[in-house]
Amino acid sequence: PRGVALPLPPEDDATMPLRRVAAPRVPPAPTGGRAERRKAARRAERARRDSLGVVVSRLLGEVFITLGVVMLLFVAYQLWWTNVIAQQQAGGAAKDLRRSWARDGGKDRDAGAFSPGEGFAIVYIPKLDVKAPIAEGTGKHKVLDRGMVGHYGKGPLKSAMPWDRQGNFALAGHRNTHGEPFRYVNRLRPGDKIVVETKSAFYTYEMTSRLDQTSPANVGVIRPVPQGSGFTGPGRYITLTTCTPEFTSTYRMIVWGKMVDERPREKGKPDALVD
Repeated sequence: PRGVALPLPPEDDATMPLRRVAAPRVPPAPTGGRAERRKAARRAERARRDSLGVVVSRLLGEVFITLGVVMLLFVAYQLWWTNVIAQQQAGGAAKDLRRSWARDGGKDRDAGAFSPGEGFAIVYIPKLDVKAPIAEGTGKHKVLDRGMVGHYGKGPLKSAMPWDRQGNFALAGHRNTHGEPFRYVNRLRPGDKIVVETKSAFYTYEMTSRLDQTSPANVGVIRPVPQGSGFTGPGRYITLTTCTPEFTSTYRMIVWGKMVDERPREKGKPDALVD
């Protein structure tokens, strides 16, 4: 009937809205006891010791790498850069020498008139493609390390000049590093030419013999009639001396030759330099 309120049906659980139910709080797991803490401390100590070892190993590795790089740079300096510098110095000395010849003219000076390190000639070895200025003396710093060939010109080792009517024109040069002008003199064979140019003339020598190894104290190899050369009497000779074996200065290698031609510079280069 109208006006009478009907009671609502009871709510069905299936029709009720879903409610979010919070997950139960799980208590933290209990930490280990004293024994576990000691184990953790030992593990941390071992980790610290390992870290120190790693640091030391890295430092040693860096030191060895640095030393290796320094050694490689030194080898490169000795074997390559000293040649670059010495060849530049020798080339400049040869140009200066030619300019002085053109400017001053005149004849060659007497033996002993040159100061140590002063250039006075140029040596050519066509077979070895060698061209190097010759300076007075055989000093390492003033002459040889500058890529030049040194002349035994003073004291008990004094030798002749190319323009002397007889005697032995004795020279020294590096075989390795600093220009190494005599690097391959061991390749010379009898008949190969060695030419010396001075202010007034070209002097051509012909290689005759070689001594592969002798003591540095054997000064007889640069005497006027050099011992061991096969020459039996006075003449006009040339002697090339250099260190051997390569990269050492234990012994000396000797190359000898005899003069076969003298040509004034105004007549042009000798055949050995034209071919």
